Amino acid sequence: MHFLIRTLLLCVIWLIALQASALDIDPEREEELETLLYQDCGSCHGMTLKGGLGPALSRERMNLYTPDALANLILQGVPGTAMPRWKGLLSEQDAHWLADHLQNDNSLEH
Repeated sequence: MHFLIRTLLLCVIWLIALQASALDIDPEREEELETLLYQDCGSCHGMTLKGGLGPALSRERMNLYTPDALANLILQGVPGTAMPRWKGLLSEQDAHWLADHLQNDNSLEH
């Protein structure tokens, strides 16, 4: 029983460390991603992300998704809609940073 608990705790610690490293992006890249968000994504979602051709990207709306689901949506796009695949231009780490930004740092005040 102790082995199972210890193994479970190690797995939890490993997942936390993995998530933290997934969002560990160079400050220069963060700036590039934020520019991409408000310029490229903003071309459809509105320059202030309050909506346009695409829906508003409010924090409340973005938190309807899990971080992984939102990152996947960014990378894979939405077939049959104007939402493109960004997989060729963004890494998984980039997509997770964008998802985290939209869910936690998104004030729509830019």
